Amino acid sequence: MTKKRTKDSQTRARSQRHNVEVRNRAFHVLARMRRTGDSLSAASREEHIDPRTVRKYLGADLKGLGEGQTKPTRADSRRRNMLVLTSGGTTPAIIRGSEQASKLGRYMSAVGQYLRTGSSHALEEFEGQSIGGHPLITDTRTLNYLAEAGSLQLDRIYAEPEASS
Repeated sequence: MTKKRTKDSQTRARSQRHNVEVRNRAFHVLARMRRTGDSLSAASREEHIDPRTVRKYLGADLKGLGEGQTKPTRADSRRRNMLVLTSGGTTPAIIRGSEQASKLGRYMSAVGQYLRTGSSHALEEFEGQSIGGHPLITDTRTLNYLAEAGSLQLDRIYAEPEASS
């Protein structure tokens, strides 16, 4: 009985992780549609996800214009589990809305640009701001310290679902 219960909980955890990964890909489709003006099918193809799946997860954020044309809403207030840069490294945080998620993406891009080029000009936009209750780090000494410590993760912005035991 215990073995069956453990296997069921492992299957549930795996299924939950898969659902979060698919939802994150759907968010990528929505962001691509907003950013580039791509159609739902084109953006879905680029993100390797079926348009029907995107509709399933984010249908309220898509407007049908007739004759198969679909456009994204201008913004949304959905919650996203994203990675925010803190003094301890990247930390998962709940970010509410597409505008805050885009701001976080621009910030992480500015951090990456600073680390590649040494130019902190792009970081100035984020001076004194915060996202998800976390102040955005614009101090170059702190960013250098985090980079040297290997505490920066700039290749992903969505947090992975946590594995349950």
